[in-house]
Amino acid sequence: MKEKIVFIVVLVLSILYILIGNRIAMKDNSFLAQVTKVDYPKAKITRIIERKETPFEVDGLDNQYNIDITFEAQILSGEHKDELVIATQNISTYIAGTIKEVEAGEKVLLYNQQNYDGQQAWYFMEYSRTTALFVLALIFLGLIVLFGRIQGGKTLISLLFTVLSIFIVYIPAILGGQNVYAWTIATCAFITISTVILVYGTSRKTVATALGCIGGVLVAGILTLIMNGVLKLTGFVDENAIYLQQLNSSIDLKAIIFGGILIGALGAIMDVSIDIASSLSEVADKMEKPDFRTIVKSGFNIGKDIMGTMTNTLILAYIGSSLTTVLLLTASSHSIAYLFNLEMITVEILQALVGSIGILTTIPLTSVIAAALYKYVDTSKYVYKYKGVNNK
Repeated sequence: MKEKIVFIVVLVLSILYILIGNRIAMKDNSFLAQVTKVDYPKAKITRIIERKETPFEVDGLDNQYNIDITFEAQILSGEHKDELVIATQNISTYIAGTIKEVEAGEKVLLYNQQNYDGQQAWYFMEYSRTTALFVLALIFLGLIVLFGRIQGGKTLISLLFTVLSIFIVYIPAILGGQNVYAWTIATCAFITISTVILVYGTSRKTVATALGCIGGVLVAGILTLIMNGVLKLTGFVDENAIYLQQLNSSIDLKAIIFGGILIGALGAIMDVSIDIASSLSEVADKMEKPDFRTIVKSGFNIGKDIMGTMTNTLILAYIGSSLTTVLLLTASSHSIAYLFNLEMITVEILQALVGSIGILTTIPLTSVIAAALYKYVDTSKYVYKYKGVNNK
């Protein structure tokens, strides 16, 4: 009963955090208020009307073509829903990564534009990919519930709050020019506390997990702040950062690096802290007289086994997310020294190293906190009580 009450209380508090946080993030948010939403209705191609190739020469290259495909499509969403329209897909063979030509039966996104003659015309914008992603997400969610049962349901709830805290609170606050450092810390604290309580309930294990995780994240944050100055980072790591600064000059790009590192490392650090806290809880429960030194030593031994795989996981995740950039820079003619001093590469290495250090510090922190809490485990169940000769 107590666990249910705590679960409901944390659930309500999490909802309040999302609602109040969103209100604070959107307060005086002039940037988002002036953003004009562009509608790209979904449509299904019913038939291809015409395909036209126009040859041209550019930069001494011949055999280049502009391809114009005219097709009929039925709009499936928006104010023009169910209308049949004539749209055009424009493709140039000169542009690398040319998109695939449309075919009848495919679903695409369109946009409406006024031509020079004042007439409205429809154009191909992008292929519709959300349906496939939605199906894959449903499979993922179904597997969580299938294998986790009630625990899986709690996991989905915590995942929902994690996503909402990022997209409903954290991102609007950043785009509104608010303090990125404060919101990053608040978001990490909220995700950590709400996740461990909603999924694992209230216990010494929960406290050890939360404190160990928060400690590891704080270490990662302090290191990031120090290295931001030491490495003389500007935050202009790629064209996306430059474009973001042009959209809203009040955004602190160096703080974005801080936020990206902490948010990116939070999941791995939380995973390590719960592994250590849960394992030590089992160790303490099986000991007749749990003592601080033995539990800490066990935590360090468990941490050694976790250390290698979790550090690899974090570093491989960062490499995988920027693999195209890594390949491009590796294939270039610049020296290794130049590449490793590029801010783009420096930030990627910084993310991996700081995140890994956060994981490594989480192991002893969680072990010490867990040992301090678990040494008070009730051991009366292990004490034999004499009941007399006639009592069996």
